[in-house]
Amino acid sequence: MSSTLRFVALLTLLTMILLLAGSLIGGISGMIVALVLVVILNTGAYWFSDRLVLGMAGASEITASDAPDLYRIVEDLARAAGIPMPRLYVIESATPNAFATGRDPAHAAIAMTAGIVSALTAEELAGVLAHEIAHIRGRDTLLSSVVASLAGAVTSVARLAQVSLLGGGHRDDEVEDGDGGHADSLLPGVLAVILAPLVATLIQLAISREREYAADAAGARILGDPLPLARALEKLEAANQEAPLAASPALAHQFVVQPFAATGLAALFQTHPPVEERVARLRCLALRGSFSPVRF
Repeated sequence: MSSTLRFVALLTLLTMILLLAGSLIGGISGMIVALVLVVILNTGAYWFSDRLVLGMAGASEITASDAPDLYRIVEDLARAAGIPMPRLYVIESATPNAFATGRDPAHAAIAMTAGIVSALTAEELAGVLAHEIAHIRGRDTLLSSVVASLAGAVTSVARLAQVSLLGGGHRDDEVEDGDGGHADSLLPGVLAVILAPLVATLIQLAISREREYAADAAGARILGDPLPLARALEKLEAANQEAPLAASPALAHQFVVQPFAATGLAALFQTHPPVEERVARLRCLALRGSFSPVRF
């Protein structure tokens, strides 16, 4: 499926979930409110996602004069990928990590923590940057921003439903018919509270994990060698487990590796596939493919 068709399909699916949740909770008026919310969120996610994400991460823009070697690596990789040079940002954190954002390749940015340059070799850093450029070229950055916004909206609607149910509210197009009728009217709202955020989260996780595998493979082809990224992922995973990045959970899916450790039930809902599996796939790709490594 092309990136455009995938974007439209997933956007439609999450929109339908949000509208259905609004309908179950508030009938026609609930659906109308949900529809207005969809329009506002999609518009905001499309035009302002990069500013919001970079602001939440506390990232500051850097130029070629600030980091000439880093700028040259990104410039070479962007040229190899056939996209414009993305803007570069730095996050003041010693924990190594990175992410890409922006609605399209012409409005893209890559943010890196200050610690990633010292934690990785030049080839490993190039592998990570090629991974992020693959996200930009595949327009994953727009997809993740819009999906995250809609998934967050579904969860917010479910929370409002909890308040409504606890307050004894019921749908505006239903008439209570004794105790049994009231119980029947509460059932759709209860289902929406339980199922809507769960389904939205599962969709978000499926998208996030699938796009990480794809960006690993595409980044390896852009760089010309899968092994630097494989080594980098192992180092980044160990560093983020030892000293978790101080990042908002809402941004977790943006980073190249999970920025903090998840334990217990939370481990089932991690936004990234296991690093061990990603590394194994990259090494298999190195064995099967024919690459011409780029030296930096």
